[in-house]
Amino acid sequence: MGTEMEIYFPGGKKVAADYKGFTVITDQSERAGGEDSAPAPYDLFVISLGTCAGFFVKVFCDSRGINTEDIYLTQELKFDPIQRKLAEISVKIVVPADFPKKLYKPLERAAGQCSVKTTIQNPPEFVIEAVEGNLYEEESE
Repeated sequence: MGTEMEIYFPGGKKVAADYKGFTVITDQSERAGGEDSAPAPYDLFVISLGTCAGFFVKVFCDSRGINTEDIYLTQELKFDPIQRKLAEISVKIVVPADFPKKLYKPLERAAGQCSVKTTIQNPPEFVIEAVEGNLYEEESE
């Protein structure tokens, strides 16, 4: 049994997804024919990587009573211009000077547990099919 998401087209180059009670709208840049009114799908992908790592850093610090007010992450994307693909994602966890040095490696390992990252490293199978019908009609009994 899976979790279902509904994706639809609210106008222009926008694509929306209803998932777990949330609606997420994406758009394309003006250069790509959109209005640049929302992040593009690819933007959400890389945002999910950074925020997922951030969540694991937060959990790590919270479990040790470490205040995260002065901690933040930066994420740099490096593209391969020849293959025209993302080649490297570099995440830095910026900590204050008084952060215990002995916790650097455990903190890095915690950030590395990000489920978005581990899904990319062990990708799921993709099954894409076109089907006929109206998914919005209620089934009659």
